[in-house]
Amino acid sequence: MPDSDKEMISYRQQQQQKKSAYTPLVYSLILAFGVMLGYLVNTLTVGKSAPFANTGYDKIQDIIRYVQMKYVDTIDTGELTDKTIDQLLSNLDPHSVYIPAKDLAETNEQLEGNFEGIGIEFFIVQDTITVVTAIPGGPSESIGIRAGDRIVKINDTTVAGIKIRETDVKKKLRGPSKTQVKVTILRGGEAKPIDFTITRGKIPLISLDAGFMLDNNIGYVRISNFSSTTAEEFVVKLKELTDAGMKNLILDLRGNPGGYLQAATAMVDELLDDKKLIVYTQGKSTERIEYKAHKPGLFEQGKVCVLLDQWSASASEIMAGAIQDWDRGVVVGRNSFGKGLVQEQFQLRDGSGLRLTVARYYTPSGRCIQRDYKNGKEDYYSEVDEKYFTDEFAHYDTTGKKDTTTYKTLIKGRKVYGGGGIHPDVFVAVDTSLAAIYLRKARVQIPEFVYKVSSLHPELLQKYSTKEEFAKQFQVTDAMLQEFYTYATKTGLVKEGKLLAANDSKIKLYIKAAFAKQLWRLEGYYFIANADDEVVSEAKKQFQN
Repeated sequence: MPDSDKEMISYRQQQQQKKSAYTPLVYSLILAFGVMLGYLVNTLTVGKSAPFANTGYDKIQDIIRYVQMKYVDTIDTGELTDKTIDQLLSNLDPHSVYIPAKDLAETNEQLEGNFEGIGIEFFIVQDTITVVTAIPGGPSESIGIRAGDRIVKINDTTVAGIKIRETDVKKKLRGPSKTQVKVTILRGGEAKPIDFTITRGKIPLISLDAGFMLDNNIGYVRISNFSSTTAEEFVVKLKELTDAGMKNLILDLRGNPGGYLQAATAMVDELLDDKKLIVYTQGKSTERIEYKAHKPGLFEQGKVCVLLDQWSASASEIMAGAIQDWDRGVVVGRNSFGKGLVQEQFQLRDGSGLRLTVARYYTPSGRCIQRDYKNGKEDYYSEVDEKYFTDEFAHYDTTGKKDTTTYKTLIKGRKVYGGGGIHPDVFVAVDTSLAAIYLRKARVQIPEFVYKVSSLHPELLQKYSTKEEFAKQFQVTDAMLQEFYTYATKTGLVKEGKLLAANDSKIKLYIKAAFAKQLWRLEGYYFIANADDEVVSEAKKQFQN
């Protein structure tokens, strides 16, 4: 076997192991941001408006009572009940889930668009909580917390060097508005630790990650999820970009796991004219409900490209499906996740929640793009990983289209497909070369390296007031690049000379993008990083056709 093949297999094995660590997080996002489809969260409560208020014989509850009274050991019946519910729902579909009361508030935060806390984004670097950014307008920014600050104590308790977890950090820093928390930080250039007392407040969660002009007529907007504030954010950004001369729009929904249907349909309404159908839902116990464009939109005439990948799900697929079915624009990238089930959320008496699949949604041409889940939840989710690691994202003819039903778009009669996600009009393959593999591994190391450098040398970023100025003037030197290679080697990324020469300029670009993120959050990151994004480049080409 050639060395390159051995390296590829070895890398895939490592990545499969590494991906397994992140897989639960990705899956939980798909579940957490499942389409709510206009059903108000927490509108139904058991015993008040549920259809089974007059309950009959409850076999499960009887069994749990017997266990509680007669079982040989003492059992936490609450935990037993939760596990029983999980097992029951696992026999339905992958998106019907039970949410314990202790987790419900955090699960709903991203959908609601805010949370209560001190207002920072952080990253744990070398076992130390490092501030990525103080959220604009939040409590931390107002009292002078900066990107690169390292939090070593919270309420006089040491939190550095103890292998603290991200979930534990959130528990310590978040809390009700108007309550206080004391943090002790180390700051580059300061000889002594600095104490801050921060009064917690309501922190907005912005779901529109970035929006800017790529050139004189192409605007770029990236949406991370569909929360209760996304449509409003989108309208503001559309006005800003059209005022700046936008004639063509790239809408980046890659990695977007979904969210509120109302947000997605409101955004499509800004792009579709007349009273065109956007999506409809239907289930055994729910009548057909149609969602249509109903008002003049801000961008009904310009060209549109929607970017998707394998983790674009739910509301992302609704948007892309409507744009594709009405021939309003072109879908570029890779086959989407394939979630076409509708969840309604019910709040139970103990404060826990049930998200139950009640219907399927259909694109305007009649497509239900839900993937098959007959082999169970584990296979359902692992299928996406398996496609990546078996090169199925490297070749257009192996993305699963063979298993789908053919439909036609409503204006031009083009063939489109259902039963397995939204298939792109223009497929962009994953680069599986060894150089590309090395670069992807390096990009995992770059944020930690940059946070470390910026915390020790805050002067590097202090002179830049705009991202345009930063893009022109900031340079990643050869010395800094070599410093990164040394850092990466220490953390396990092996330096291979034959690959580095081709990647030097790209690694410099992503280091620069990570520095830009320190100043302008994800807006700054994508402003720089898009220069090396093959999917964005392909979308730009489509506007010429």
